[in-house]
Formats: sequence, structure tokens, C-alpha cells
Amino acid sequence: MAGKARKFGSRQEEAIVALLTQRNIEEAARAAKIGTRTLVRWLSTPEFKQAFFKARREAFGQAIARLQQGASAAASALLKTLVDPATPASVRVRAAEVIFNHSAKSFELEDIEGRLSALERTAEETTGTKR
Repeated sequence: MAGKARKFGSRQEEAIVALLTQRNIEEAARAAKIGTRTLVRWLSTPEFKQAFFKARREAFGQAIARLQQGASAAASALLKTLVDPATPASVRVRAAEVIFNHSAKSFELEDIEGRLSALERTAEETTGTKR
């Protein structure tokens, strides 16, 4: 049991950082100053793999947050491109397509969120009445 609660050593933490910043496992192992086989072995253990995936999700989330900061400027650029008569027709059509696709996706997500919320409420009510 004590083995499951253990913290990663600094080498393993460095290996996770290296996996996030290097192009492949070999380069990550070199950057972390460990053998490739050691890194591959660590990657086959559930706790290291879980920690790596958690770090990767967090790094991806930070990247998405940075992109979201530019969403307003991107929307403005698309709309300006769409309405500018000097823009070639093919580019204007592509801008219109992107706007429609993202608008439709937004409606779909709102619909899914609403349906999921309703299901969660129903599940809570059902669970609450069974107790």
C-alpha cells in the first residue's frame, strides 16, 4: 500500500517535463539524463503514466486558454474578411463557411450541455428518492 502513495522522485518529474517538451522518447530520456529503456519502463507503470497524462492535459489546457484569449481578434478578422469587398470571393466563402461551422458547433454544444444537465438532474432526483 505504501508504494502506491509514494511521491515521484525528481528524476521522474524531470522525465515528465522532458516528455512534454521533447520531440520523442529518446530525446526526452536524454534531456532527463536517464536511459531510454528506463523511461519506457516508467511509462509502462500506471502511476507514472497517469501523472504524465495529467501533466499533458494541464499543458494542453494552458495552450487552449492562450488560444481562447485570441478568439475575439480571430472572430473580428473573420468578419472583416467576410464583409470586405476587396477580399477574393473564394476567401470570403471560406470565411463564411468557418463562421457557419463554428456557430453550428456552438449550438450543438449548448444543446448537449442542456440535455446533460437535465439527465444529471433526473439522476439526482432518482437517487434522492431511493435513499
